[in-house]
Amino acid sequence: MKESAWALAAAGGEDEERARRLAARTGAPLVAADERRFPFLLLVDGRGLELRQTAPGSPGPLYIDFTDGAMSRRLRTSGVRSPLARALGVKPNHRPAVVDATAGLGRDAFVLAHLGCSLVLLERVWPVYLLLEDALRRARDDARTREAALRIRLFHYDAARWLGRREEPVEAVYLDPMYPARAKNALSAKGMQALQRLAGDDADAPELLEAALRRCKGRVVVKRPKRAGPLGRRRPDFSIAAPKTRYDVYLAGC
Repeated sequence: MKESAWALAAAGGEDEERARRLAARTGAPLVAADERRFPFLLLVDGRGLELRQTAPGSPGPLYIDFTDGAMSRRLRTSGVRSPLARALGVKPNHRPAVVDATAGLGRDAFVLAHLGCSLVLLERVWPVYLLLEDALRRARDDARTREAALRIRLFHYDAARWLGRREEPVEAVYLDPMYPARAKNALSAKGMQALQRLAGDDADAPELLEAALRRCKGRVVVKRPKRAGPLGRRRPDFSIAAPKTRYDVYLAGC
């Protein structure tokens, strides 16, 4: 993503100070809320941060919320026998420490944290990182989600570089790179549409898989479309199927 693709804005006068602090922190321009020169606006308002696409006909704003009804329903139905948990080696008596190297919207990570895993989330795209940071702050303030949110540490970092600088191996790495584009309804969900426009197609995902395998002592899990080939054509040790996706599992250091 080019740095000129997004800017910060404040919804009202009471939000301007926070918007100024975020602009100074990230180096992003600070503009009026009705500015249309940038494809994306990260808007600061009393509710939190939301990402808006400015082109005519764009979907509504993207707002990450780990306390809403949709996430609550998913947390209630996701247990240690779910495909995601099984792929990462979650067991009744074991909760692995997981590095989510492509944090994105953070939904899978929050499920794992709810199950008791400790997580490091790595996100290199500033607007997405800030949305996650804001969502985790709100989740820590909510008694229903505080325990899970406190198990998550979030870093604005390129995952391949972070893994390359690690001296100690990590127990498990989770990769959910951008899915290959499809001819129809590939971007039907507004969150994924915004994420792909911001992050691109994750062309370096095969290299990230290799970096993860070099630094992992347990397993690396890659989330893939159900009918897609393995990432980088590297065959996994085994796969676990889910209704619309599958999890390719690579046993590293075993």
